[in-house]
Amino acid sequence: MKKLSILLAACSLTLFACSKDDNNGGNNNEDFNTMKTTVLVDFATKTGLPGYSNLKDKATTLNNAITALNSSATDANLTAAQAAWRDMRSTWEQCEGYLFGPVEDDNYDPNMDTWPVDYVQMDSLLASSNALQLTDIENLSTLSLRGYHPIEYVLWGKDGKRTAASITARQKQYITSLSLDLKNICTALYTSWAPEGGNYASKVQTAGSGSTVFAKKQEAYIAIVDGLIGICDEVGSGKMKEPFDAQDPQIVESPFSGNSATDFKNNITGAYNVYTCKFLGNEGTGLNKLVAMKNISLDNEIQQKFQAAITSFNSITVPYEQAILTQKVQCQNTMNAINDLKATLEEKLKPFIITNITD
Repeated sequence: MKKLSILLAACSLTLFACSKDDNNGGNNNEDFNTMKTTVLVDFATKTGLPGYSNLKDKATTLNNAITALNSSATDANLTAAQAAWRDMRSTWEQCEGYLFGPVEDDNYDPNMDTWPVDYVQMDSLLASSNALQLTDIENLSTLSLRGYHPIEYVLWGKDGKRTAASITARQKQYITSLSLDLKNICTALYTSWAPEGGNYASKVQTAGSGSTVFAKKQEAYIAIVDGLIGICDEVGSGKMKEPFDAQDPQIVESPFSGNSATDFKNNITGAYNVYTCKFLGNEGTGLNKLVAMKNISLDNEIQQKFQAAITSFNSITVPYEQAILTQKVQCQNTMNAINDLKATLEEKLKPFIITNITD
């Protein structure tokens, strides 16, 4: 997610109180107060922690697939490694719907997902005699030489037509160490949320009642909503817009695999998963139910705009690095839908939280 040139814009707030006419009716403050805690508990235990657990498992699968490719460079093993990479990206991009806490504070995100790849430095590294063991990867100062995208580059090749026989011994060594590094990062990220580790999940659950991170429930809710706003901004104003405006396929996020549009759609799907607390087969009480209890029309609006943004990707029928050249209208329509969703989250959902989550 960590584009080298992107900084998320600060969100300006417009505070307003929800009209009593929008109240769903039939719910008392005790129900709402109970739900304020339930939503945080369910987010932590049914979205946040399971997402990182799944990511850790898929990182292990990718490392195993690349190790097998290193041992036996067959096209079947290459196809398996490519599939494992795509599968891991699916979970990671959805986990970007809640980019706060250790994933940002401890730099797990930039250490595994900085892009675009610096071709010159990567070619220089591969052409050098520098060691490419795990510790060497961990000590790389250029973050785009670490993580998903150098692996992608080697697995697909610059033109997306990689064959197993064309992967050099040096490239195989590089991606084997990269995938082990990625596995270690994802394990550490999971551990930072897990009860046996940093237990960040508990710090979210206990917001406003003893949490060492969130003195008030409102602070945890704002972190969650800012995560939703942030990923919409990242996709609509960064990942999609920058290569679109520049008409430059080279700066698309995942250009070698042709996976960029899928990545972007998974980002917005991940944000929707956070809003509804439905993730990887888990289901809990989400923000949507909390919003609907006070203002069902706002929940309906948010749900509709999420669906509009997600389904808009269906009109982009070629890889994004091609779409910015041949399907400009479709790309612009998707960016418009995402930016419309972002505006609603920023201008209506966040003020709703500030007005109603008062601890």
